[in-house]
Amino acid sequence: MKLLTSLCALSLAVGLVAVRAAESKKENGAEGKTDAKTDAKEVAVMKTTEGDMVFAFWSEVAPKTVENFKALSKKGFYDGTAFHRIIKGFMIQGGDPNTKDPSKESLYGQGDPGYKIKAEFNDRSHQFGVISMARSNDPDSAGSQFFICNGDASQLDHKYTAFGKLIKGDDVLKKISDTPVVPSRGGEPSKPTKRIEIKSIQLVPVDSIK
Repeated sequence: MKLLTSLCALSLAVGLVAVRAAESKKENGAEGKTDAKTDAKEVAVMKTTEGDMVFAFWSEVAPKTVENFKALSKKGFYDGTAFHRIIKGFMIQGGDPNTKDPSKESLYGQGDPGYKIKAEFNDRSHQFGVISMARSNDPDSAGSQFFICNGDASQLDHKYTAFGKLIKGDDVLKKISDTPVVPSRGGEPSKPTKRIEIKSIQLVPVDSIK
């Protein structure tokens, strides 16, 4: 009798395990399509007054930098900022919160989110369409400002943190790069003659891009 009772208890326990396993498989296996879609690789859609550009991230070589860029984008930090520095054949620079206010033009290029992030220099070369973090002389001084290469800028390799690449919108990057410029306050011929604004940066699944 005791043996029979033990066998019944064991059978019940095995049955419960089987049920739980089936439920887990249903939630996380072939039928867990919702979870899989949520974890889909994200890309950034940068909407500007000159058109949209889409960037894929290089999380495998610059995880913290990508995480920081995504966090700022999600909270709308970049909305209303402008590209304040344009050098054709080299790069366009943006991401400075000071550029939201035209009256702060003298401070353009000096803004940040209130903190700095450590550099993640890597082997990805700075070529056309690559997005990388702007910084001062201190390697660990990047915050929110970034630049997008519009030509071969391989002289910056291993000195700046490249963290993604343009996958759609080459024409928009070229259009922005062709914007006429005048000398900046420091004398560099890089100040755009018209305001080119970032309306928003949205993070979307890569499979939603057509």
